[in-house]
Amino acid sequence: MIDLRAARNDPDGYRAALARKGGAELFDELLAADEQKRALQTTVEDLRARTKLKGKPTPEQLEELKAIKEQLQPLEQELLEAERRVQELLDRVPNPPAEDTPDGDREEDAVTVREWGEPPSFDFEPRDHLELSAPHGWIDVERGAKVSGSRFVYRVGDVALLETALYRWALARIVAKGHVPVLPPVLVREQAMYGTGFFPSEKSDFYAAPEDDLYLVGTSEVPLAAFHAGEELDGLPLRYVAFSTCFRREAGAAGRDTRGMFRVHQFDKVEMFVFCEPSASREEHERLLDIEEELVQELALPYRVQNIAAGDLGLSAAKKYDIEAWFPGQSRYREITSTSNTTDFQARRLEIRHRPDGKNLAHVHTLNGTAVTARALIAILENFQHEDGSVSVPEPLVELGAPRRLGSERVAAP
Repeated sequence: MIDLRAARNDPDGYRAALARKGGAELFDELLAADEQKRALQTTVEDLRARTKLKGKPTPEQLEELKAIKEQLQPLEQELLEAERRVQELLDRVPNPPAEDTPDGDREEDAVTVREWGEPPSFDFEPRDHLELSAPHGWIDVERGAKVSGSRFVYRVGDVALLETALYRWALARIVAKGHVPVLPPVLVREQAMYGTGFFPSEKSDFYAAPEDDLYLVGTSEVPLAAFHAGEELDGLPLRYVAFSTCFRREAGAAGRDTRGMFRVHQFDKVEMFVFCEPSASREEHERLLDIEEELVQELALPYRVQNIAAGDLGLSAAKKYDIEAWFPGQSRYREITSTSNTTDFQARRLEIRHRPDGKNLAHVHTLNGTAVTARALIAILENFQHEDGSVSVPEPLVELGAPRRLGSERVAAP
């Protein structure tokens, strides 16, 4: 959540920044509700002070005390409601975007920071990942739908080996960068979802286990951020990397990217997360982007880096970079990783603090960054395909047990 005290001191600055995320009107509602709450709070505190009498009260004082309590009771209830209203609005106001986040609210408004590599040129019509997998049964959409419903898939045979090699390779590379490896829980309490900013605004996009008051996470960012909830940290920065299965309803994606496994309800992910001092978060964000680019370059996937527009950011992010790889089967760049600086927005919700001067408490900054998901897998299939339908595998993944070439012998699907 935003720093309400700082927002009171600079309402014009916050309003202008939040307008870029479409949050100016909500911010004004928050300030109005906060002003009303503070006025009620002053009245209630004054009345409470008048109920504290020294010595034995006189009959007149007892009568006045009775009148004050009658006046106080409805005002206290009104104050509780005003406090709830302020918190409700505070939960919905987004993190202001960074100054160097571009304006706009569409994917097309993102600014290309740089490009790397050249999209491959084929002397045949390139296939997409489903067409490549069809003769081999690598990605089984039909059986996934039979067992679990639409947008669930089986990965079978050599592709299963390739995908698991991808995750082990990414974990090893990032651990070598100083990140502590973590295998987190994927069922979490509501507070963890709220703390990272996914609740209440995106609650409809997540699966729930209501009998246990638990939710399935859509990213390991959630359990990583909540790992230090309520704690006072030292020795910053603290850097982690997690592997987990993730789940999303993709409620707002009806009709988009439903073919194959680009946008599915269950996927695996290697995710980086950092807790750091506020003064270091911009540098840390660039560091996470550097790691993501190193990984994509080692896989030799052509890509571009996008600085995402303010109105297209989520609730928590102040700035976000996407890496979009080239997908020959779609003839366009598509997102395969992202990294976000959420400044102190999540730390305020999760009460994660440090003592920058050794005395006074302040909230830390948090950042997250995707290393790999199965989108990298399907980018590999499409970029390194051959006319006979086989696929060359990047050498780093071969070293971890993936086949050197997928589908070199055509086989029928099971």
